Amino acid sequence: MQRRSLKDESCPVARSLDVIGDWWSLLIVRDALLGKTRFGEFRDSLGLAKNILAARLKKLVAEGILELEPAADGSPYQEYRLSEKGRSLYVVVAALAQWGNGCLFGEGEARRVLVDRATDEPLPPIALRSAEGKVLGSRDIRLTAPGEITA
Repeated sequence: MQRRSLKDESCPVARSLDVIGDWWSLLIVRDALLGKTRFGEFRDSLGLAKNILAARLKKLVAEGILELEPAADGSPYQEYRLSEKGRSLYVVVAALAQWGNGCLFGEGEARRVLVDRATDEPLPPIALRSAEGKVLGSRDIRLTAPGEITA
């Protein structure tokens, strides 16, 4: 079954999911954020079939999330590097990690935690804030209709 494209939707969540909505794509982005660059590194990390990994990498390159570059070590291989667009997904990956840690692990269960590289201190929860700096909850926000706000 072919999934329907969401690229023309007015909803930014739908458009985002059209590009990075399957779990393999976000796991590839996660691995790229952690420094993986080569096909074999992604394959070994994810345990993904070569054809599926190749298709996901091709799509992420086509969407401008990843860029293909010659290998830094001068070998004949190519490396996948996050573009600026791809690097900006760190907030999405971090938010998913924090949500998962808070909602999907049991008491005392081993888990990875996001920490500040400079201090090794765990990061505080990601929060949305108003223009005045007030932390906003899910009931404090809404998604506007097209043309409702022209900012």
